[in-house]
Amino acid sequence: MKVLIAIDSFKGSVSSAEGSEAIASGIHAVYPDADIAQVPLADGGEGTTEALVLATGGRFVSAEVSGPLQEPVSATYGILGSGRTAVIEVAAACGLPLVPEARRDPLVTTTLGVGELILDAIGQGCREFVIGLGGSATNDAGIGMLHALGYRFYSERGELSSFGGQALADIRRIDASGAHPLLKECSFRIACDVNNPLYGPNGAAYVYGPQKGASQAVVEQLDRGLESFARTVLSELGLDIGSLEGAGAAGGLGAAFAGFLQGRLESGIGLVLDVVGMEEKLRGADIVITGEGKLDGQTSMGKAPLGVASLAKQHGIPVIALAGGVTKEASALNEVGVTSYFSIVGAPISLEQAMDPANARDNLRRTAEQLFRLIRAVK
Repeated sequence: MKVLIAIDSFKGSVSSAEGSEAIASGIHAVYPDADIAQVPLADGGEGTTEALVLATGGRFVSAEVSGPLQEPVSATYGILGSGRTAVIEVAAACGLPLVPEARRDPLVTTTLGVGELILDAIGQGCREFVIGLGGSATNDAGIGMLHALGYRFYSERGELSSFGGQALADIRRIDASGAHPLLKECSFRIACDVNNPLYGPNGAAYVYGPQKGASQAVVEQLDRGLESFARTVLSELGLDIGSLEGAGAAGGLGAAFAGFLQGRLESGIGLVLDVVGMEEKLRGADIVITGEGKLDGQTSMGKAPLGVASLAKQHGIPVIALAGGVTKEASALNEVGVTSYFSIVGAPISLEQAMDPANARDNLRRTAEQLFRLIRAVK
């Protein structure tokens, strides 16, 4: 019996690695000699660094960088087993949790620390980057990050730009001559599962600004700044960042990566599955276990379990999906590769009890054991 376990984290409860260990324990109680491969997963958002580092035998690196308020923060990123690829979640350097609620203001928060992390990774020998967008406290179109990488932005009066979304409307000239020379050797793959443009009603400011602390007046100011900046980039560099799908991700970091750094915006789970070599790991598997905290309509639109199930279906491998909660919309997963799905919660309990890490691990172990008892009985 060869089993592949590839689950996302049960957010707020257990990590992908912890959940996988619990499931493996349950399987081994029934099949002591089972060949079990564990591949920690993420969908490009929170937990991507940990999942990819563990899946490739890489290492974690911590660096002190500028936080969203330009105060020092300790941020962790990963270097994959190859030693050439860095995995950076932008939230590690400019995430919303790094800003006290009373100080959240996308007019001033900056992505400077993201650029500093990239520089640190370049210094470690990395030339390939996997970037997880999401969870940022910023709306600066990436000018902070680009400043750290050597780009300079100037007003019509020739003054060096300040930081934050407030600076965008005044930028009239861009000097790329000081960009770090090794950037030409670097490639960027960007995990981005939103298609918001940079500005407009569906852009970065209107859709995400309020959750970052922006009032309606500030949202309108930020949107005007993003549109103005896009015009300047087009006239100065010939880059049309305004019309790119996904440009508005992470307060415009999508535009900065895709435009200035020639990054490729990709489906988060598709990127992760490619990096961990999931298709190769599936070969020879008799059954696949996937899952996440909740299986619902969102799962069937591109999250980790769907990505795993879709690949397994191509190889004719049955897939069991486990989750803390399951909604009726999850039935769509049966059409795209999930053979069957189950909730691991065996009795009516509170959400707090269900998410207790010890309970979640025990429920995963118990459910896996019972499922494989059934599999053994019918074989």
